[in-house]
Amino acid sequence: MDTFIHETAIIDEPSDIGEGTRIWHFSHVSRNSKIGANCNIGQNAFIGSGVTIGDDCKIQNNVNVYEGVILEDHVFCGPSMVFTNVVNPRSEISRKHEFKTTLVRQGATIGANATVVCGVTIGLYAFVGAGAVVTKDVPDYALVIGNPARRAGSMCACGEKLPDGEWRDATCKACGRAYRMTDAAISAIDETDPS
Repeated sequence: MDTFIHETAIIDEPSDIGEGTRIWHFSHVSRNSKIGANCNIGQNAFIGSGVTIGDDCKIQNNVNVYEGVILEDHVFCGPSMVFTNVVNPRSEISRKHEFKTTLVRQGATIGANATVVCGVTIGLYAFVGAGAVVTKDVPDYALVIGNPARRAGSMCACGEKLPDGEWRDATCKACGRAYRMTDAAISAIDETDPS
């Protein structure tokens, strides 16, 4: 599949855009950024200098992925969600040397209008609800909601919520994938592809 770049998009060179990636209207990809294969970069998105985006990511309309953000494979960024890269910005003080790294692990989803404060890690297949404000790390497979974001359950890799309450082993009713809870951490028992 060929790469598609809309005629109104701006691509600064050098940048590395993977095969099959689509970049839509009025989006801007800054120099030294790396976008993997088969990604979809929605309308009016901004990809900052030095950003790394893995394969098969979906960056919806009006999302700014600023310098310091790393997205692993299969990450979903909902419409108008926000990343930051400085904890205490001031207009008259340059803090570019203080940019903090934000890591979004494989398969994670960030809902529409959510805000991710820099310096955090969003875990494997975690799910950040729409409008949530993430101020600390999100564990693997966790569902977080609210401001500040707090844990509200666990999610399967297929995107369905796992049973509420305390459990040691759980199976997703939608896809059958099995999970184990140990010491407040959750992990997949098997490596079955959720699709």
